[in-house]
Amino acid sequence: MARRKEPTARQQRLGTELRKLREAAGLKGREAAALLGTDSAQVSQIEFGTAGVSEERVRRLAAHYACSDADLIEALAAMASDRATGWWEEYRGHLPTSFLDLSELEHHAAYRWDVDFLHIPGLLQTEDYARALFSYMNPDFPETELERRVEHRMRRKVIIESPSATPYRTVIHEAALRIMVGNRAAARAQLARVLELSEADHITVRVVPFGLTGFAGAGSAMVYAGGPVPQLDTVVRDGPHGTVFVDAEAQLARFRTLFRKVEAVSLEPGRSRDFIERLAKEL
Repeated sequence: MARRKEPTARQQRLGTELRKLREAAGLKGREAAALLGTDSAQVSQIEFGTAGVSEERVRRLAAHYACSDADLIEALAAMASDRATGWWEEYRGHLPTSFLDLSELEHHAAYRWDVDFLHIPGLLQTEDYARALFSYMNPDFPETELERRVEHRMRRKVIIESPSATPYRTVIHEAALRIMVGNRAAARAQLARVLELSEADHITVRVVPFGLTGFAGAGSAMVYAGGPVPQLDTVVRDGPHGTVFVDAEAQLARFRTLFRKVEAVSLEPGRSRDFIERLAKEL
């Protein structure tokens, strides 16, 4: 199999999980290679995601690594056998790789949680809001690139708008609701869109108001994508040098706790809708 020049985050994640299983079994790369009848370089490439691995090899490795977690093995085997090309591949070479990796992650997510403090979450944004946001972030974008980013963001909404929609829960701080990224009309339309989506059975929108006392969770903004098993959950955060995908078990547990803490102190969905309606009337 040809070596990949630029593996996706999903391909790298499969390799990372296989490496974790090997290390938990106390085996070196050369020992895993002997089990597969290959060399340590091939095992290293598989674990870095630069070389593919078959479902059959995933099962063989799991057996040799004495992994008894049947659900995890099935999930990894499914990742290995997935050769489908998603809609996001149309943007490869035209948008940053992190945009494509996020789309692929969302496509496969069992559920999705968001916490945002400065902007409306991407899945809830209108075209005008997204365009104003991208324009402000980089006013030098050529028109074609700007529109491509807006189009990509709108297409990502398929996960919450399709017949097989992904369960979605989000907590939005009042600051994000009040900041007028575009003009006043665009701000009204954006709040109306949030209200419309919040009525869907699979979508839960909660608000953290300014008046909430004892709240210090503004540093916990995140995208949390649930995997087929908890070990394959992923947190996406914007770092100083770009988008970061977090998959360490301890970190995932920490972010799950943070989300539940923020959600627990937020307004319940009905009161959150009332709150957003009042804000919209003020505009």
